[in-house]
Amino acid sequence: MKKKVAFYTLGCKLNFSETSTIARNFQEEGFDRVDFTEKADIYVVNTCSVTENADKRFKTIVKQAQKVNQEAFVVAVGCYAQLKPEELAAVDGVDLVLGATEKFKITDYLNDLSKNDKGEVHSCEINEADFYVGSYAIGDRTRAFLKVQDGCDYKCTYCTIPLARGISRSDRLENVLNNAAEIASKDIKEIVLTGVNIGDYGKGEFGNKKHEHTFFELVQALDQVDGIHRLRISSIEPNLLKNETIDFVAESDAFVPHFHIPLQSGSDKVLKLMRRRYLTNLYQERIHKIKSVMPHACIGVDVIVGFPGETDEDFLETYHFLNDLDISYLHVFTYSERDNTVAAEMTGVVPKKVRSKRSKMLRGLSAKKRRAFYESQLGTERTVLFESENKAGYIHGFTENYIKVKAPWNPALVNQLHQVVLENIDDDGLVRFEFVEQKETA
Repeated sequence: MKKKVAFYTLGCKLNFSETSTIARNFQEEGFDRVDFTEKADIYVVNTCSVTENADKRFKTIVKQAQKVNQEAFVVAVGCYAQLKPEELAAVDGVDLVLGATEKFKITDYLNDLSKNDKGEVHSCEINEADFYVGSYAIGDRTRAFLKVQDGCDYKCTYCTIPLARGISRSDRLENVLNNAAEIASKDIKEIVLTGVNIGDYGKGEFGNKKHEHTFFELVQALDQVDGIHRLRISSIEPNLLKNETIDFVAESDAFVPHFHIPLQSGSDKVLKLMRRRYLTNLYQERIHKIKSVMPHACIGVDVIVGFPGETDEDFLETYHFLNDLDISYLHVFTYSERDNTVAAEMTGVVPKKVRSKRSKMLRGLSAKKRRAFYESQLGTERTVLFESENKAGYIHGFTENYIKVKAPWNPALVNQLHQVVLENIDDDGLVRFEFVEQKETA
């Protein structure tokens, strides 16, 4: 009988792309992949360490696996596994913990699947994470997450990612293009580029700080890949998003007018405490540049509230800065202390109740911004890529500029691109539309 393996991924798109690569390795070794809710011989949990909540969820997920099969072998990989391997190994039910480099050789560690009293740890020192493993994930048959870069050389005071993933390093351009062509051959319509710091694309193996290629060259090369209808840039640092890239996206048929640009704070004082590599004036310039060449572009923003030293005045400065910016939505993170970061030792700790209140205010602002952006696009003609899931009798999809639409379920639309006119916003905040071909025949 073939052994069965199941996967659970916490965290970012990059983690999803890596889980897919690890899963394909298992399948090549003769394992059957099953859903995490099904009975499996091995459960692999790909962990995240960005927030306190992700740490807590790990224990819950291990318990879920054990409910389905008490005798299953449980493996922890990912960022949390690299940062706190002993802590994860001590969680009841965990048998094996693998660090940043070991996770890609996971099947080498599975000679004996008998349960352990305490998890076994194989974790390198993070400065040994000096090689690059390319990967991509296919989500729901309509889009794929393609990893192009890993690690980070930035020293933001709140962030554990460099400790968990090591230095900035990139895939070779030839490999990225081969992976993109492979994705295209599977009839996937959209690729989302992912990495830890993708604007830093081009740095080679360990110790090689020279960029073999730039991010702009990567964008130009991917634009030429046959069969990919849409290319989406995921999160990119404002100081690394250059005008040449913005101008190229504006003219490209494949790259879509959607950017996600971390801000973290609208207060220059707080940005300096965070050791970010820009101030608000540069951020503002980036937004204005995008909107000047792509007025219909969707722009998402990451913000952290409650950072040590953030006063009420600093927070209000962030609030007003974002309110005045022509952006489309926010991802709001409530600051949580992470071990071995500079910020964890800082004074001016913001009470958790205050953090929570600030987070709620920004989430309200995000809803307002998204609504205003959707309203600004009503009456325009857009292209929708439809998803594969039937959600309570509706099919959902996204326009090129990331507006979420809905229509009565129709399986013939799955993974198809259609021209539509955006009509109105439904009670649930999603947009109703009419097909252009129907309008023309009316």
